[in-house]
Amino acid sequence: MSLNSFGHLFRVTTWGESHGPALGATVDGCPPGVPISEEMIQQWLDKRKPGQNKYTTQRREPDQVKILSGVFEGVTTGTPVQLMIENTDQRSKDYGDIAEKFRPGHADITYWQKYGIRDYRGGGRSSARETAARVAAGGLAREAIRALAPQVEIKGYMTQIGPHVIDRARFDWDQIDENPFWVPDAVAAGEWADYMDALRKSGNSVGAVVEVVAKGVPAGLGAPVYGKIDTDLAAAMMSINAVKGVEIGEGMAAASLTGEENADEIFLGNDGQPVYSSNHAGGILGGISTGQDLVVRFAVKPTSSILKPRQTITKSGQSVEIITKGRHDPCVGIRAVPVGEAMMACVILDHMLLHRGQIGGKIGENRGKIG
Repeated sequence: MSLNSFGHLFRVTTWGESHGPALGATVDGCPPGVPISEEMIQQWLDKRKPGQNKYTTQRREPDQVKILSGVFEGVTTGTPVQLMIENTDQRSKDYGDIAEKFRPGHADITYWQKYGIRDYRGGGRSSARETAARVAAGGLAREAIRALAPQVEIKGYMTQIGPHVIDRARFDWDQIDENPFWVPDAVAAGEWADYMDALRKSGNSVGAVVEVVAKGVPAGLGAPVYGKIDTDLAAAMMSINAVKGVEIGEGMAAASLTGEENADEIFLGNDGQPVYSSNHAGGILGGISTGQDLVVRFAVKPTSSILKPRQTITKSGQSVEIITKGRHDPCVGIRAVPVGEAMMACVILDHMLLHRGQIGGKIGENRGKIG
């Protein structure tokens, strides 16, 4: 069995390969009556598509989404929504030299060991091209969230590229969409550009850290013990290509804090709702959302396809040297930002539907009244 689906009630199945004729997603469980159009989804795909600037792969794909089913007269029908994105700029010949070689850092060798079949044209299903389908599904999820909880806002950005980390004292939400790195720091954007110019020209690559925040998420999403919303968020982000670590809230840094420092103090606000002194928990306690911002962070490894000679083996076991040619991202973390946003949207919507199914009533309704 190959697991190409994620989600519980809002269920997304992605299909297609990097160099096949098309790829896409089949989305089941979207509520009926959600206003949706190809244009609504396209705006998110445009954030992810390749070739937008010199810091991403120069593969030229319009990533134009087509809705094939599940929508009638501009709204979802409650039946499966089929989303398709055609591949138009494949260059499979770029990979001809590596058909028998395993690329270090790639899934070539493990796919071969598992299936005994290898699609060497860009990696097939293991390619980050698969994430375009996730972004399309995430666009649908965003519109469904808008219908159920219009106050929810999801925003992703980069906080680190290689050794360079943002200065949070300069954090500016308005800067995120103003630079090619989705970084909320204008000074860092300029410094990162110089760094990436040198790295790109050298034929090397580098990793990054992406942070995704969801504001306005109602309290009560998630369930104990195996239905925790942070469990699903961690799995969703970890499933993104090249992601090697995920943090919720304070994450790994919590290990260096004392209990007094880490526990977010609770007060009663003027509106009768809880107010927290801080958000070390990332908006989740016991696997259930608190009503604070959900904060997820993930680390993306350096792109493994580089113009540097590396040692590897062939399918027949011979030792050889390899240089991976073609068009590749010097930092795949840049285009991982909209992917992280999409996965956050899918998980939040899924848990909204799970909550409504178990608890009933309006999402975010104050069942456990305080005071």
